[in-house]
Amino acid sequence: MKSRYRLLARLLPFCLATLLVHGQVPVDVTVDPQHPGLTIPADFVGLSYEMQRVLADTNGYHYFSPTNQPLIATFKTLGIKNLRVGGNTADRPSLPTPSTADVDQLFAFARAAGVRVIYTLRLNQGTPAAAARMAAYIERHYATQLDCFAIGNEPNVFSTNYDVYLTEWKRYATVITQPSNCPTAKFCGPSVSPGHEKWSARFADDLAATGWLAYISQHDYPGGDARKFATNAPAARERLLAPAMADHYEKFAANFVPAVLTHQLNYRFEEANSFYDGGALDASDTFAAALWALDYQWWWAAHHLHGINFHTGDKVAARDENKPCRYASFWTVTNGYNCHPIAYAEKLFALTSPGELLPVTLSTPATNLNFSAYAVLGSTHKVCITLINRSHDANATNLSVQLHLPGLVNHSSVEIIRLSVEHNDVTAKTGVSLGGGTIGDDARWEGKWTSFQPVANPDGSLTVDVPAANAVALKLHIRS
Repeated sequence: MKSRYRLLARLLPFCLATLLVHGQVPVDVTVDPQHPGLTIPADFVGLSYEMQRVLADTNGYHYFSPTNQPLIATFKTLGIKNLRVGGNTADRPSLPTPSTADVDQLFAFARAAGVRVIYTLRLNQGTPAAAARMAAYIERHYATQLDCFAIGNEPNVFSTNYDVYLTEWKRYATVITQPSNCPTAKFCGPSVSPGHEKWSARFADDLAATGWLAYISQHDYPGGDARKFATNAPAARERLLAPAMADHYEKFAANFVPAVLTHQLNYRFEEANSFYDGGALDASDTFAAALWALDYQWWWAAHHLHGINFHTGDKVAARDENKPCRYASFWTVTNGYNCHPIAYAEKLFALTSPGELLPVTLSTPATNLNFSAYAVLGSTHKVCITLINRSHDANATNLSVQLHLPGLVNHSSVEIIRLSVEHNDVTAKTGVSLGGGTIGDDARWEGKWTSFQPVANPDGSLTVDVPAANAVALKLHIRS
């Protein structure tokens, strides 16, 4: 008998470890539908492209064209509502600026796809007169599709002194807004690269009173330089999924967001993604990036951000060269566009974000839990809750989540949608599923919300399992 007890004592730690990995970690999530807060803008989900993509190719073909029906369908399927054109090639003197014919194609595409456009005017070795002519043309013909103008892309690269840059920016804006040009023009800026976000704070301080600003635009690549992870993809994936990423967001925001809000301005990441310099191979193009991007959108939405334009394309400018775009939402293929894992995060956010953010609190006995939860109050008395379990690999932890919406839930009307990948493998580049379906190269998505009968607990809470390396969204009808 004693030997049996000794054996049980030896096995107990292993049994507990097994339970932790296979679904026994409890988490309490409490949502307060009575105190809705920020409204998530309808055009929050966006894409960013190099300006070079606006130009016709050697065959006269325009990528952004109303005839590019597969691209239009892909934008609509993913829920893309904002299109920014800029990037390094907007200020590359060796490339021409788009002609009015190019711009006609761009805005015809925008109308067909149902997106608004952030258009970057050349600052580096450009002229105010040329920028004003293009701005006036766009404003006269395409005001309803135009979001705003940016003057220059990452000006800190070619104008390292903020005061010199601001003087030049004002010179451009003054010419552009002359009565004979485009007096009602609205701008975003300063569109600086990460590490220079204090320029955004100064930009808000210096220009908020002018009435010129639509919002502050900032670039963000929280993973850092992709070249540092060229031979260490596991470290790159871990960097994206680690709970410490939220600490990075807090520090980044502290450098400019208080100034933006002080002046009652909005702000947008008009260019963002995981790692700059084209993305990290075997990290930016994997399911790890999907889990990161989903949480990234939600975290910033909860911190007053008005939208994210994920930089994308088949190739992307990295300094003075064009590289394969590892962080792309999709790549061009023969039959259309092949969606990468990050596209599924954009799609799920578009499905779940319309509405007003609700307060959410978490409680769990576990430490270092790699989990987050967000909620919105939508129309017709619906609450949508997104649960993201970023635990993976050796630290994979399945979760049993108890949802508390005290006295408000209609248990008979709950829908669920899951974002998952085969074998819960964050290294996977294919096999991603949203609502039980994939997004085809023809932009058809066969996934859907499904009816869900959660475990109803005596205290009125609901229990839902959230496996490791998975995200789950629930749509609940609340009692009026």
